[in-house]
Amino acid sequence: CKSGLAIVEDLGNGILLEMMRLPGGSFLMGADPSEEGWHSMQGPRHEVTIAPFWMGRFPITQDQWRRVAALPPVDRSLSAEPSCFRGDKRPVEQISWLDAIEFCARLSHHTGRPYRLPSEAEWEYACRAMTQTPFWFGDTITTDLANYSGVDWEFEGRICSKGSYGQG
Repeated sequence: CKSGLAIVEDLGNGILLEMMRLPGGSFLMGADPSEEGWHSMQGPRHEVTIAPFWMGRFPITQDQWRRVAALPPVDRSLSAEPSCFRGDKRPVEQISWLDAIEFCARLSHHTGRPYRLPSEAEWEYACRAMTQTPFWFGDTITTDLANYSGVDWEFEGRICSKGSYGQG
């Protein structure tokens, strides 16, 4: 199913893959040196213009991964069960960049549409969601907003995050 703003691929057995069309635009890529946890690798901050592109609405789940991993190989084999934290609706993890490239190649061959990983600029543009803050929801992240290890995390001598793991 394809509309102007979404593509839904039916991978079989009721497993769907949703893609969203993101509008093009310009944004400031990189981090401002005043941001907490800033590192020189995040600069210099510069304006980037992005053309419209398609991106997955959600992370690839383990059931989606299994369906695509079962398709004929293009360049390499894929493990059908690479994840440590098992669950059909959980995101796939423990895959390499080459595995992700193979996933896209198999999906492209299966659907007849081109699939690829987003560029670094496209990824940051999507994550910022047309905001000027470090995160789409504001200046800082906490375990109330995202599921990540919120234990004291030291980066270059600074404590960057506190909270409890697994709230998201």
